Amino acid sequence: MSEPTPLVDAHHHVWDLDRRPQPWLDEPGHEPIRRTHTVDDLRRTATRTISGRRLTSTVLVQCVTSVAETRELLALAEQDPLIGAVVGWADLTSPAIGDVLDDLRSGPGGGHLRALRHVVQGEDDPEWLQRHTVERGLRAVRDSGLGYDALIRSDQLPQAIRLARRLPDLPLVLDHAGKPPVGRALSAWEPELRALAGSPHVRCKVSGLITEADHRTWTIDDVRPVWDVLLDAFGPDRLMFGSDWPVCVLAGGWNRWAATVEELLDDCSESEKQAVLSGTATSFYRLPATEGPRPCS
Repeated sequence: MSEPTPLVDAHHHVWDLDRRPQPWLDEPGHEPIRRTHTVDDLRRTATRTISGRRLTSTVLVQCVTSVAETRELLALAEQDPLIGAVVGWADLTSPAIGDVLDDLRSGPGGGHLRALRHVVQGEDDPEWLQRHTVERGLRAVRDSGLGYDALIRSDQLPQAIRLARRLPDLPLVLDHAGKPPVGRALSAWEPELRALAGSPHVRCKVSGLITEADHRTWTIDDVRPVWDVLLDAFGPDRLMFGSDWPVCVLAGGWNRWAATVEELLDDCSESEKQAVLSGTATSFYRLPATEGPRPCS
């Protein structure tokens, strides 16, 4: 039997509330996902194909500012072949961050660590990414051969633009397309997004869009204007599909988002689809080109 055509989900989460609290889930509106979510739950959920591809590999992303959580995610990746890479957390402001990264990479599953992320969207400082201590930490990330996932609000895009220009050798990916106002005017988000795309080393995740729309009434017509900007600004070779599961459950779930992405890709060539659905994530997160782990069924 031939191996499935790869489909990489470049952005999902898991959490065990009996083991580690997720305080952000206490915010109003998160009731539908306020429970433990496992990789097996993802397997059972992600049943839809996209352009004939079934899920073969994922990138598991941190949720809380905890090195202990990162250790748990890495150990999980060591055990579960569906997880190809981990985006973890470490304190970028710590002078010891290089030692922390070395320790993480030498522990169980440490070879799966590919990038770090900080929840910058929760920081009020409009120049948080430009702080001396943060930039020092990001240089340590770069020197460790890792990338950085930028989780920012649309009004924080100028921070990411400055970061990309100051550190052009730091592999950088924009999570959730910078959280555009899906279904509303894009006049503030679009020029900043295009400015960030002007740095050729930046990639972008086509993820998290439906949770920026009206959770109950959104349609593909709300998402398409955002997609058109992303495709024109980055091109397919710098875009990667991500589900943001289980957060996407709040606005329709993995399969509905997958069906939407398939429709958005309808006018793309096979090579362009391959880039968005597998190639860009495989390159950025250094996933094995032919993993062959068990697909979802």
